[in-house]
Amino acid sequence: MLPVILSATFMALFDFFVVNVAAPSLEHDLNAGQAALELIVGGYAFTYASGMVTGGRLGDLFGYRRLFLAGMASFTLASLLCGLAQSPAELIAARLLQGLTGALMVPQVLALITATFPAEERPRAMSWFGVTAGIGSIAGQVLGGLLLDADVFGLGWRVIFLLNVPVGVVALVFALRLLPHHRAQRRPRLDPLGAIGISGSLALVLVPLILGREEGWPMWTWVSMVLAPPVLIATLRWELRLARGGGEPLLDLTLFRNRSFAAGLPVNVAFMAFFASFMFVLTLLLQGGLGLSPLEAGLTFMPLGVLFSVTSILGRSLVARFGLRVMTVGASISAVGLMSLIAELQQLGGDITPTWLLIPTSLVGLGNGLVLPTLIGAVLAGIQPAHGGAAAGVLTTVQQFASAAGVAVLGAVFFGGLGTRPSRGDFAAATESVTFLALALVLTAAVLTVLLPKPAPASQPTAEPEVLVEAA
Repeated sequence: MLPVILSATFMALFDFFVVNVAAPSLEHDLNAGQAALELIVGGYAFTYASGMVTGGRLGDLFGYRRLFLAGMASFTLASLLCGLAQSPAELIAARLLQGLTGALMVPQVLALITATFPAEERPRAMSWFGVTAGIGSIAGQVLGGLLLDADVFGLGWRVIFLLNVPVGVVALVFALRLLPHHRAQRRPRLDPLGAIGISGSLALVLVPLILGREEGWPMWTWVSMVLAPPVLIATLRWELRLARGGGEPLLDLTLFRNRSFAAGLPVNVAFMAFFASFMFVLTLLLQGGLGLSPLEAGLTFMPLGVLFSVTSILGRSLVARFGLRVMTVGASISAVGLMSLIAELQQLGGDITPTWLLIPTSLVGLGNGLVLPTLIGAVLAGIQPAHGGAAAGVLTTVQQFASAAGVAVLGAVFFGGLGTRPSRGDFAAATESVTFLALALVLTAAVLTVLLPKPAPASQPTAEPEVLVEAA
């Protein structure tokens, strides 16, 4: 079952990052401007993030198998629409739909792991989830470059979306045979006000961040961002009131009583904002600034991807031996990689070549592989299976919101530093500015990892996840 459900994670993360490599092709073939490119990337992340909590909750209520199948089928259809788009507006609309359908299937992956795997096997399955998420992100850069360079069937950039169609069909066939049934023990009740409030508060932040720079930061962008906190607070108050009245809130706030869950979310915010924005900006430097082809840009990411894969797989055994400080070490290694990149950009400027980027990006891959899989498992430690979908929805919402915000904010800084006729030196200077911000995010993540509770020693008996949550 595990490879089948992890295919959804791979597809969703692959499609978030693969458009980075395709950005120049989209700009040329569809006449997509900077705002359109940010919407094609960030719009997917927005609907993906805003629908995650609802998708996780629907899985808890109607069954993880049913929602996984529905999500995979609709994601495959949305990918087909992306591949058939004839204008930036059509592609943006299809990407919004693709993100929303991804939000139906991906929370069910972690929920199925939590509900199906025995307690002793669950950490290993969680580790493979983290490995798959990271490899999907890197494959978006590497495999995307290979596909675009090969120009399969003359499809150009469309192939990166149409590839999902056969993969999705195969995944559906195996999912129908292998996924277990999980029936709700009571009649499901939804929380439409909670869904609207959570999605609305995210939109009030992300939409102005994505469109603000291109529009010249008009008044509505600032008003929108100012309104976001009150809307979120009002939504949380509604969720508390609904829970106290015996209802079923969309956002189960009791999840935050689990220390691992509450402490791990801020680490995810800092780390994912860095990871997504760094990959986005580095791709623009390689293709826009250095003039590399999609294949050459993808191959530049190859050492990063290989080292990420290796350290992701080794991470679980390292955590068993050294504990969660492995994440702190990993974030520190990534920080060293970013500092070396800053030093190179300062010394070489527009004369920097892909060869110079290999050491910094390799260090980033090495460090990130130690952080991401371990972080996901640490955050979900102690979550009872019955709340697996809700917890997975909150976690992935936080990750994707951070990714979208990182791309929007750091992308705005990057584009703002280019000017109207950017040279190689302008691209290098803009990348340097963004890398400083990425470094701050990585160091923040490294510091926040110390707040995560240490796992119980292996020699001591540990309570089942249900007992841990009830005790909390």
